[in-house]
Amino acid sequence: MTQADKKFKTKELSSQIGSARLSFADPEDMLKYLDIEPGAVSIMGLMNDKDHAVQLLIDEDVLESEYLGCHPCVCTSSLKMKTSDVTERFLPATGHTFKTVHLSGED
Repeated sequence: MTQADKKFKTKELSSQIGSARLSFADPEDMLKYLDIEPGAVSIMGLMNDKDHAVQLLIDEDVLESEYLGCHPCVCTSSLKMKTSDVTERFLPATGHTFKTVHLSGED
């Protein structure tokens, strides 16, 4: 997860998590692991990941914000939640943890 207005560079993230190559999930995998369609990607989809196959990475700037926004697994609505509620209540309820990453957002 990162802020909507921050530039994302896979190379920057790859080095932090020790991955040689990153790519975006294809629609079939999104459906298989999170039961969501492209365009509706959301942290809320983790409630559907019963096997804990998905690793959540959160940019440190997101964690410093009081609130975060996300889709409720459909792109026709949005939610505003306290970041602490997500990290301290929602994620533990799903059995997921997260790794904090630093994304500069710079070219």
